[in-house]
Amino acid sequence: MTPTPLPDLTEHLGPAPFRFTPKHETVASPAFSLPFKVLAVSLLLGLAFWAYQLHGPQMAQTDYLWLWAAWGIMAYTVGHLLLGKTRLTSQTLEQTWIWHKKVELRDLAYVKLIRVPGLDAVIAPRLYARTLMGKFTVIYACSPEMIDEFKRLGAELKEFRSMR
Repeated sequence: MTPTPLPDLTEHLGPAPFRFTPKHETVASPAFSLPFKVLAVSLLLGLAFWAYQLHGPQMAQTDYLWLWAAWGIMAYTVGHLLLGKTRLTSQTLEQTWIWHKKVELRDLAYVKLIRVPGLDAVIAPRLYARTLMGKFTVIYACSPEMIDEFKRLGAELKEFRSMR
């Protein structure tokens, strides 16, 4: 005797969650543009040159060590900036950076694309995302394909949430 499958009880638990389908199964983008990365590395190297020139009899050894410690933290940040990637699937929006950011699309309450058109190369476009629980995350991306997906995601989410 074959057991009867149980009915799906999740349909009675509330409205359906938000669903989004990217144009491709997975859309990936560097988090920051090449000009932005070049600017960050240039500033970091300029600061290293400046810090190197400061060392002399007028600066105490401990002050010099603190200066290089601060530079090391900046170098760590720039290293992650160079390697950061953003990924969008039908389930999640993720970004690797100093810490891994991940937002489940079904939990999204609000998104807004923040950018300065024409200056995307030096002012990184970002998606401000807030979940139903009030948690917010900022996700950076630089490829035009990802920015178009962010726009579409925002429009579809706004339409979905306004139907309620």
